[in-house]
Amino acid sequence: MYKQIQLRRGKEESLKRFHPWVFSGAIQHMDENVQEGEVVRVVNNGGDFIAVGHYQQGSIAVRVLSFSDVEIDAEFWHSRLRSALQMRLAIGIADNPQNNTYRLVHGEGDNLPGLIIDVYGQTAVMQAHSIGMHLMRKEIARALANVMESRILHIYYKSETTLPFMTKDDMNGFLYGGSDDNIALENGLKFRVDWLKGQKTGFFVDQRENRSLLEQYAKGKRVLNMFCYTGGFSFYAMRGGAELVHSVDSSEKAIALTRQNVELNFPNDPRHEAFCEDAFKFLEGIGKSKTNSQEPTTYNLIILDPPAFAKHRGALHNALKGYTRLNQKAFEKIEKGGILFTFSCSQVVTKDHFRNAVFTAAALAKRKVRILHQLHQPADHPINIYHPEGEYLKGLVLYVE
Repeated sequence: MYKQIQLRRGKEESLKRFHPWVFSGAIQHMDENVQEGEVVRVVNNGGDFIAVGHYQQGSIAVRVLSFSDVEIDAEFWHSRLRSALQMRLAIGIADNPQNNTYRLVHGEGDNLPGLIIDVYGQTAVMQAHSIGMHLMRKEIARALANVMESRILHIYYKSETTLPFMTKDDMNGFLYGGSDDNIALENGLKFRVDWLKGQKTGFFVDQRENRSLLEQYAKGKRVLNMFCYTGGFSFYAMRGGAELVHSVDSSEKAIALTRQNVELNFPNDPRHEAFCEDAFKFLEGIGKSKTNSQEPTTYNLIILDPPAFAKHRGALHNALKGYTRLNQKAFEKIEKGGILFTFSCSQVVTKDHFRNAVFTAAALAKRKVRILHQLHQPADHPINIYHPEGEYLKGLVLYVE
């Protein structure tokens, strides 16, 4: 029998609407010696069952695994992972010969809060965002290997950066199999995945559809890919027929990966050049010569895909100022008739927040701007309808006069 957490009177209302979090302020009483990562039963003030989930110290005290009074055992993990795979098969993203890269488990969106699983070819990269998922990683890996059958041969666990307050033991490494083959396929394009030391699980799977859209706009364009990381937008632009593509990131490791990925798809292609430089410094220098060519380089297609400027609500104000400043500089520098792809992946920044920041930037730059597309995360990053916080990626494609 699991230990119990009892809620204050009336604090079960959000759980009745199937929101998957219990906040620490809602708790009236806990059984003795409840450990972080332990599975607990949540009951209302009268002792009636509400949910079962992982306990953790902090603002979010319980992440709900089920609203049924079930055992969190091997069959539970099999059932949830089978459901996640079935959805990816239904939307045509799994078992696609042109695309072996997708997100299999997206936390609350797949009713597995605290767990991320991305698939890269025959390797699944698993990441825990809660201590409970970390403690159950081996059970989850066994269930994953069983459910995925021959689809995956290797499971790599990568949680050193997502659980930084814990011991570093067993945070990164293979739980199943083991492979050095880190080349995956996305819409027919190859790329290397740095699941050992890269950001997130090694690649930003959530921009797949937005990269495809960019490809449609790239023909004949001079493209600037800011915060390029592994160069995803860059090699899509090249396949789309861009005249030139410049990739910029402040990380030398990211620039090295970008060059490798471009070379995988377009060996010895002179259209691409990569720069390890601060984003604002680079944008400020647009219009001045950055290559050996005589004419200064300008751009008529710019991608702004920065890392999250706000990881908590306290950083929201400064984040919005950062988005405004960044987009203003891009508006000032992009050629007339240019197209700007601009994004925010900060969960606490809403669509309205982001749109207002971008519009403020356009007004400050005194540019006429029209919206062509409003972008978001793809279907393999589903949003639980009872958990609107899961909608984190937002973007705009803008025509700038």
